[in-house]
Amino acid sequence: MSKLVTIFGGSGFVGRYIARRMAQEGWRVRVAVRNVNQATFVRPYGAVGQVEPVFCNIRDDASVAAVTMGAEVVINCVGVLAEVRKNTFAAVQADGATRIARIASEMGVARMVHISAIGAEQAAPSQYARTKAAGEAGVLAHMPGAVILRPSIVFGPEDQFFNRFAGMSRFGPILPVVGADTLFQPVYVDDVAAAAVKAALGQAPAGIYELGGPDVATFRALMQQMLEIVRRRRLILNIPFGMARAMAMGFGVARAVSLGIIKPPLTKDQVANLAIDNVVSDGAKTFADLGIHPTAMMAVLPDYLWRFRPSGQYDAIKESAGSMRR
Repeated sequence: MSKLVTIFGGSGFVGRYIARRMAQEGWRVRVAVRNVNQATFVRPYGAVGQVEPVFCNIRDDASVAAVTMGAEVVINCVGVLAEVRKNTFAAVQADGATRIARIASEMGVARMVHISAIGAEQAAPSQYARTKAAGEAGVLAHMPGAVILRPSIVFGPEDQFFNRFAGMSRFGPILPVVGADTLFQPVYVDDVAAAAVKAALGQAPAGIYELGGPDVATFRALMQQMLEIVRRRRLILNIPFGMARAMAMGFGVARAVSLGIIKPPLTKDQVANLAIDNVVSDGAKTFADLGIHPTAMMAVLPDYLWRFRPSGQYDAIKESAGSMRR
């Protein structure tokens, strides 16, 4: 019988790529998620019955124990970019990660891989980053041999970064951003998955790895590249941090008054994150230590951002036809 891996958040953006790769390695994959019905798309990643979504609430010991039982490896991909009801940063990223590690240790799980984020520090200005650091500490307290991966901003067909801003570029001549001069080192989602699988297979020494792609650019430069790909000319407007904090506070009030119906496009915590460069730090373990060559953005972005062009898939054809007429 093939070995079993439990992937918490295995139907999410990063988790689905890890699930696919683990299935290709011949493992049985248990995809632990909150909503099983929305995760059925993972089943075709392997042979019949090889990849199965199962219910799990990482805020509950019994639930985590049930999906961990029998697993050789556990991989935690669960994280939140904004708090929603009981799924707070602390409950998910600190307590949840610690719970998974504690139960994995109690059940004798051989290895654990934990997906964190660059910038995870106890003294970080954002609660998101502080709880990521607390989660790492909890994981290492119970599974000292764990591999922790800290990616920069992750891009790929399902991302909420380039897709979001490319969608915004369709409306009006201005593209507003917060932290236009902040540096990012975007990393391709399948490269992160490759790193996680190496760790899961025991091919990576324990420790913390910071994962960034080959391109380092400011937020403004990334948006300029995106606009070139979608063939739109927009004015990139930097919103000062003071104004952004005031806007985020207003959005927070609107959300509270509407009892959560209004989803804030920007939060105070996100503003705090955007003020800090999101790049691999000097001396950190990286893709190089894992023998992985990260993928450049321009090798991937055009493959999924074309749908935001004025004429979508026909944009290149129209350009070619225009050249012929000239």
